[in-house]
Amino acid sequence: MSTFVDIHVIQSVPPSCVNRDDSGSPKSAVYGGIRRLRVSSQSWKRATRLHFQNHLDATDLGTRTKRVVEVLAARIAAEAPDLAESAVGLAEDVFGAAKIKLTPPRNKKDAPKESGYLIFLSSSQISRLSELAIASASTGDKLDPKQVKKIFKEEHAIDVSLFGRMVADDTDLNVDAACQVAHAISTHAAENEYDFFTAVDDAKFTAEEQEDAGAGMMGTVEFSSATMYRYATVNLDMLRENLGDDEAVIRALEAFINGFCLSMPTGKQNTFANRTVPDLVTVQIRNDQPVSLVGAFEDAVTRKEGEGYVAQSVEALASYAANVERAYGLAPSRSFVVSLKDSDAVSSLGERVAFPDLPSRVRNAVTPGVLGQEQS
Repeated sequence: MSTFVDIHVIQSVPPSCVNRDDSGSPKSAVYGGIRRLRVSSQSWKRATRLHFQNHLDATDLGTRTKRVVEVLAARIAAEAPDLAESAVGLAEDVFGAAKIKLTPPRNKKDAPKESGYLIFLSSSQISRLSELAIASASTGDKLDPKQVKKIFKEEHAIDVSLFGRMVADDTDLNVDAACQVAHAISTHAAENEYDFFTAVDDAKFTAEEQEDAGAGMMGTVEFSSATMYRYATVNLDMLRENLGDDEAVIRALEAFINGFCLSMPTGKQNTFANRTVPDLVTVQIRNDQPVSLVGAFEDAVTRKEGEGYVAQSVEALASYAANVERAYGLAPSRSFVVSLKDSDAVSSLGERVAFPDLPSRVRNAVTPGVLGQEQS
């Protein structure tokens, strides 16, 4: 039986263009027959990973890139300066031993070869692969593919363990993601709007040229605003399998709760300054299966006169959670809630806590069952 940590977020996002499609419009989706604002799961996972960079040690994190040869060669050259000239070749040999195909990059002469897709490697794995390449160069022995693949399978970084790794050339090197993140959608119908903007040419707008009232630049940018439902779930047993260390599991879970709740995708932030915090966060610990509560918004929330969408969204979420528990018996073993406002709906969702205390409360709740440790 696995333990899952479900995170549900209600968050108001002001006029913004957090996540654009190929035409520059805010992403959207039809749900319940209604057009909603949408922010892709990839966008918020990226934002969470960026949050990690400011709150976790670099040794806990990985690098996801096609430029794997360049990254490994740089590490080899740093650790063995006498091998700097041959570092690229040694790095290519390492990935060749792992059966990962490499090709020359487009329009970049003399640049190191690249993989055909993004590969996620932990800092520890890059360091150990570097040591293996250096040892091979010093002894003149060929790289052992088994040793190379063994390094790929051990000491995964926190972000690699949470979000997984796909190696198309050898699925044996894949890492199953311990975390799943849903596309965020608005709890109500949402429409896109257009901002017509102009910019003044400072050097042109002088006293002598006041008669020229024309703009130096003009255009339009599309935006939207909404109250959104966000959901993610973490499989703690899978996370433990990936990390292989109990303390790392707790560190990863706490980092993910903080990162997922407090991060914001960076699309058009300079234009809209749309950094908000969630209006409500509820974390549910489950020993049966993960349960998204997005069904609460299949019927789009409608506003009451003089009110916004947040309060009605929280009420819909609480009502749907109670219905799921009553109809299916899928009750969380523990549930914690952080909210900017008080209401009966908020109280029904779980034990009220302050956000700074949330990760530790979750840690104390999951540690005895998952990690086999007793809490004082």
